[in-house]
Amino acid sequence: MEAVLCIDFGSTYTKLTAIDLHGERILGTAKDLTTVDEGILVGFEKAYAKLLEQTGPVEFTEKLACSSAAGGLKMVAIGLVPELTAEAAKRAALGAGARVLGVYSFELTRSDLEEIKGLEPDLLLLAGGTDGGNKTCILHNARMIAEHVQAVPVVVAGNKNARDEIEALFDERGLYYKLVPNVMPRLNELQVEPAREAIRDVFMERIVVAKGLDQAEELVGGILMPTPAAVLEAAVVLADGTDLQDGIGPLVVIDVGGATTDIHSVGSGEPTKPGVVWKGLQEPHAKRTVEGDLGMRVSAVSLWETAGSRRILKHLPEYAGSVEARCRMLQGEVSLVPQTAEDAAFDEALGKAAVEIAMERHAGVVESVYTPMGLFLSQTGKDLLEFGTVIGTGGVLVHSARADQIVAAGFFTEENPTCLKPLRPNVLIDRTYLLSAMGLVAQRDPEKALCLMKKYLI
Repeated sequence: MEAVLCIDFGSTYTKLTAIDLHGERILGTAKDLTTVDEGILVGFEKAYAKLLEQTGPVEFTEKLACSSAAGGLKMVAIGLVPELTAEAAKRAALGAGARVLGVYSFELTRSDLEEIKGLEPDLLLLAGGTDGGNKTCILHNARMIAEHVQAVPVVVAGNKNARDEIEALFDERGLYYKLVPNVMPRLNELQVEPAREAIRDVFMERIVVAKGLDQAEELVGGILMPTPAAVLEAAVVLADGTDLQDGIGPLVVIDVGGATTDIHSVGSGEPTKPGVVWKGLQEPHAKRTVEGDLGMRVSAVSLWETAGSRRILKHLPEYAGSVEARCRMLQGEVSLVPQTAEDAAFDEALGKAAVEIAMERHAGVVESVYTPMGLFLSQTGKDLLEFGTVIGTGGVLVHSARADQIVAAGFFTEENPTCLKPLRPNVLIDRTYLLSAMGLVAQRDPEKALCLMKKYLI
């Protein structure tokens, strides 16, 4: 038996999955509260004891880990134009599994730098200008970073004509940085993968230690990636397949968590209807968006503020209490688990509101544009109408008997016909948190990861 232990040091729970790769089977799963303050191995040992109760003694040939503990990977993205290089930098950061705290464009000011320092990011992504284009802005921003934020690692992914000067400046000031190809080498053209890889490298080299996760490095042989990056990696393998196996085609993953709701989509997202013209920045094949105001516990109050009581009560018409008061209570007791049917119904209503809004933000939109040549339809963002599969994961979905109804809140509706959300997809629920584990396995053996996902998810 080739047994592998996959570990997800989550923001709330540490989740373990024991896998027999040779036999292509899940041996067992377990979880316990993550214990960053006490030492991250305390929560791991508790979960590990629960796992061995299911599996009995197991000799693991390898232990693989991802993490979103201690706030996950927190980043600030900096570019030139908000709609172009700054947006490209943001997408690169999100695709690498980061939580983007802020996006800054044009030339940074002293107040911008004070604000950035106040955000306490783990990493800065510095972009700006197409190759051969404007380099004045990125050089100004590099100088401002070198003067005011020397302690934060920087990934530089902007105009290649500015690289030599930035390299000399950062070397002189002793900054820790990585230079990678431009995230937008030409207008409206994305090239985010080199930046994503550099972000993951910095995460493993520097940020794991800063967050106290290095306690687990000897145990697991290193934290491979942020948890959201692992989920996206699994989604890509499941959708696109491998050299030897076909994937299942374009899909969406909806991950409803305590602090955020993450949406991952894998597929081109090109217009599916005739006469629709795609405009704006190129969409990445594997796209991730993170909604920090749409969480079930840590962000429960901001979810209520964003959605409003009426939108939540639309999914819970018989609730007689105060939505605001309930959300404030949930935010104050982040580890609270529903104890009654009413508790569960309220969580499900919150989940539906979070899914509905997060999908509206992730999906593309189509609008009518009048020109001298007549009327035509313009699409911005991804067309998800014909994406055939939606996978739900996260606590509220894992524990709900009506998880498919929560996921369905993110489908296309005639009430909002311009939002290109999935029309009639097949719904799958990741009840054992398989996706993050399979993202880890896919780094080593994508064939086995795909076989396991087909077996246990489908």
